[in-house]
Amino acid sequence: MKNTAQPLLEEYQIGNLKLKNRVVMASLTRGRATNVGLVPTPLMARYYAQRASAGLILSEGTWVSSKAIGFINVPGIFTQEQVDGWKLVTKAVHDKGGLIFSQLGHIGSASHPDFFDGELPAGPSAINPQSHSFTPDGFKDTLTPREFTVAEIKQTIQDYKQAAQNAKEAGFDGVEVHAIAGMLIPQFLSPATNQRNDEYGGSIEKRARIVFEILDAIIDVWDSTRVAIKFSPVTFSHVGIVIPDKETIPMFQYILKKLNDYNLAYLHIVGPAEDLTGTAVEVLQDNYFSHFRRHYNGRLMANLGFTQESGNAILQEGIADLVSFGAPFIANPDLPKRFKYNLPLSEGNRDTYYSGGENGYTDYPEAIYDSAVRKD
Repeated sequence: MKNTAQPLLEEYQIGNLKLKNRVVMASLTRGRATNVGLVPTPLMARYYAQRASAGLILSEGTWVSSKAIGFINVPGIFTQEQVDGWKLVTKAVHDKGGLIFSQLGHIGSASHPDFFDGELPAGPSAINPQSHSFTPDGFKDTLTPREFTVAEIKQTIQDYKQAAQNAKEAGFDGVEVHAIAGMLIPQFLSPATNQRNDEYGGSIEKRARIVFEILDAIIDVWDSTRVAIKFSPVTFSHVGIVIPDKETIPMFQYILKKLNDYNLAYLHIVGPAEDLTGTAVEVLQDNYFSHFRRHYNGRLMANLGFTQESGNAILQEGIADLVSFGAPFIANPDLPKRFKYNLPLSEGNRDTYYSGGENGYTDYPEAIYDSAVRKD
C-alpha cells in the first residue's frame, strides 16, 4: 500500500475544523476516573495526549448528570470539578495539535440502585432492559426501572444541554451524543423498552422525539457542525432486549431523513458484529453502510472492526467520510503513523482495559521508525 494512496491519511474539513487525517479515535471506556467525584485525572490527560495524532479524538462516554450513571469509574461532565478535570485533558490534546469531542451519555434503565442510594433508575417505561450494570460490587443484573415522568424527560434534555455547555467551558472542540445500544436513547427508540402512550411513545415519530429534542437543545449551545450523534442500529449482544426488530429499518430511515436538515459534524454508525441472516434486519447484511449512505446526505463516520485496508477501502468507495478505530488505539497511541509507514500493530492487554492505572493505559510505546523508511 503506497503512502500517498491512503484516504485515511488525507486531511478532512468539518465546518471550520480541519482534521489532519480521517483516522478517528472512537470512544473507549477505560475506567480510570477512580475517585469519588468521577473527575478526569492528569493520567487521563496524558493518555489522550498520547493519541493526539488522530484526526479527531472522541472522549470516553461521559455522564451528563448524576442520574445518568451506570458504570463505575466513568467520568462525568456535570460538576465544576469535572469540568476543571476535563480542561487538563483538552489542553493536553490541543498542545499536541489534536482535536477532541466530548461524548455525552446517559444509561437510563440499564443502571442499578447501587448508584442511587437504593433508588431505582428511570427508563422510558417500567420494563427491565435485561442487561447488566457494572457496579462497585461487580456486574449486577438490571432491575425493573420506574417510568420517567414527562417532566423528568424534559429535565434530562436540559441535562444534555448543560453538559454540552460544560463541554464548551472545558475546551472541547465539539460533542457527540452517545446513542448506541444499551444507552438511554435506544431505550426510547425500541418498542421493547418504550411502551408509553404519551408524546414520547407509540409511533416511530414519538419514540424518536427525544433524539431531536436533545439535538435541538445542544445546538442552542454549539454550532451544528460541532455536534454529532452515534448509533448502533443492529447490535444484538450484551444489550438485553433492545435489539433490532421489524421497525428498526423504518425507524432509522425516519431518523436519517430528519437528520438531513441538521448539518451535523457527522453521523457515527456502528456496524454489525454478527451475521444478520435470519434477523429482522437481514436485508442490511451485504450493504450495511451503503444503506445509511443512501439515506443520509451529510458526513458519515463508520465504526467497528475496521483495519487499515478496510478503512481505506470504505473511504475510497465514498461510502463513508471518516473511520473510527477503537481497540487499535489502546495499544497503538500512534496509530495514524503506523498506518503511514505500514508498521505492524501492537495488541492490547484485555485484562487492563477497564482498570490498572498506568498499566495497559499510558505505558504502550510508540513504534520505532526506521530512518531509512521515514520521510517526514
